Amino acid sequence: MRIPLLVKWLLSFGVSCVASFGFAQLRFLDRLPQHIFDVAPPSARVVGLPGNMSYLQRDCRVISTGNLRERIINTAIQEWAYFGYNIYDLTHTRDDNPNYRRRPWTRPTIAANEAVRVADSIAGYWSATPDSAWILELQNQSWNARGPASRWRNPWSAAFVSWVMCESGLGDSRRFRRAIAHHSYIDQAIKARDSNDVLSAYYAYDAGEKAIEPGDMLCRGSRPNYQTLDARRLQIGIGARTHCDIVVKLDDVNQQIMVIGGNVRAWVRLKLLPAEINEDGLLETARYNGRSIFAHLKLRADSVPSNALEQSPTLRSLNCEAKSALVAIADFLDCS
Repeated sequence: MRIPLLVKWLLSFGVSCVASFGFAQLRFLDRLPQHIFDVAPPSARVVGLPGNMSYLQRDCRVISTGNLRERIINTAIQEWAYFGYNIYDLTHTRDDNPNYRRRPWTRPTIAANEAVRVADSIAGYWSATPDSAWILELQNQSWNARGPASRWRNPWSAAFVSWVMCESGLGDSRRFRRAIAHHSYIDQAIKARDSNDVLSAYYAYDAGEKAIEPGDMLCRGSRPNYQTLDARRLQIGIGARTHCDIVVKLDDVNQQIMVIGGNVRAWVRLKLLPAEINEDGLLETARYNGRSIFAHLKLRADSVPSNALEQSPTLRSLNCEAKSALVAIADFLDCS
């Protein structure tokens, strides 16, 4: 497999390969000052230490959505940086790889100091979801019983997506239904497309039906293991274990798609998903690790350049700090 430029670039900072699944994380990068990138950190939405933490803010700021797609991408990238640029490579797990053998699931191990460092950020993600007060109460109990480094008792991937959308200007639930579970906004996108709802930010399509763009979301099901949108249509409104990630880059050359998600092995990570060119000439995800993408949530917003990831404020600021690594990725930097 050819290593994409982004990975080569990060490797130049000292990231080493770990087992067969990804890369160790870098030292985290503090979030950019708001005068450079106007995103309020999720930690600003809560108050208190683990064990006595509470929500300070639950609503979303009123933000222009004129550059909605770009803002969603850049917000997700900044959180990925704050969690240490961790990359989770799944390209070798594609179902048509004869050399791949699935391994037993193991619980991820997060360093205690890192778990404590990001605790208020994850709580801030939860604050953007309705009806989630009980989740933070339960987590406070867990922290008090097991210590401030104890893992989150509830999966927080949908909370991460909800906060990104909240901070990107999608505070109106008619545009995006922030929720503690992904199936809520998957269902919204399905119904929005079926009814031609002009307010909804996302429409749902089957994988491979439309061209994927950065800012879109790709969703899979585990229980049930949905294969198509029609399978979900039969169960709209019923709880299901699903997971969605935010697309940040397409790599046609290496046939992979880069997505960022929360609670990916208990962390915010960038995943490399295997992809292939379909009969319509579109890059779509390939089946991997016994899983498949069943829903492509397409953002109804203006397109962005294909190098939106590299052009994000977060990566541009990192470039300015490490000019010697620039040749590995691009020559776009302006450090003036």
